[in-house]
Amino acid sequence: QALSTQRPATAALSPAPLGSCSGITVTMRFRPCIDIHQGQVKQIVGGTLKDEGEGPVTNFAAAQPSSYFAQRYRDDGLTGGHVVLLGATPESRAAALEALRAYPGGLQVGGGVTAENACEYLDAGASHVIVTSHVFHGGSLDRERLAALVAAVGREKLVLDLSCRRVAGSGEDGTRPKYKVVTDRWQKWTDLEVCEETLRDLAQHCDEFLVHGVDVEGLQSGIEEPLVELLATSPIPVTYAGGVRSLEDMELIRRLGQDKVDATIGSALDIFGGQLPYAEVLRWHAEQPSAKPQKTD
Repeated sequence: QALSTQRPATAALSPAPLGSCSGITVTMRFRPCIDIHQGQVKQIVGGTLKDEGEGPVTNFAAAQPSSYFAQRYRDDGLTGGHVVLLGATPESRAAALEALRAYPGGLQVGGGVTAENACEYLDAGASHVIVTSHVFHGGSLDRERLAALVAAVGREKLVLDLSCRRVAGSGEDGTRPKYKVVTDRWQKWTDLEVCEETLRDLAQHCDEFLVHGVDVEGLQSGIEEPLVELLATSPIPVTYAGGVRSLEDMELIRRLGQDKVDATIGSALDIFGGQLPYAEVLRWHAEQPSAKPQKTD
């Protein structure tokens, strides 16, 4: 049976009021991840994904299927995690759908998502779809495509991925560095700067942000600190990924992000071949106060 390509009763690009309860949490939490490359769960160095030439630098390749990790997160009560297709090959799409079906409503999914296929992932059990490249055209934000996505799935089901790189030379004078969104497996620069103005603008058209600090992604070398500080200005929930290697880094994100920025850990976790015990992260997560809605100005 053909899957529907539109979800009903949704206004295209109808801004949500930011003066009411936005759902932003006042308590940081851990968000799990499942990264899929060529149908296999992997952890890679973010800046090494390319369309041509040698394949990416791989930190870890799992023997278990994607559903194994999804079921583990489900059993451990972790919500709001993300499944990211690092190249939307048929094998990776199948693995993503397998993970979503193993944990209905518990995972978001991104990578190759468009207005035409987004509902397939939602119907398979995704809580949200995560979109980057599709809403950019010629290096700029395409608001018509963004409107089409909101019309197809609803603002409340959309996560915008604003993964970014530091602009060369910025911040050398002691000011905060500038960051610009990168798309297409983080190979192509756009003209969209990740700043407070951008976050407040785009927050009207999505439910959450996901932001990888691409320059440190997969390196386990520490977080992109100025970026985390910047993300604390978001009026809606935001998850940071990139460089987390310890619980001390998680506490640093808590402090720099003013307890508003969630975080994911990839290559550093022992379930992905790293040194940081997943069990310790679970204990840390369980010790966090319950997240509560907060009204924004």
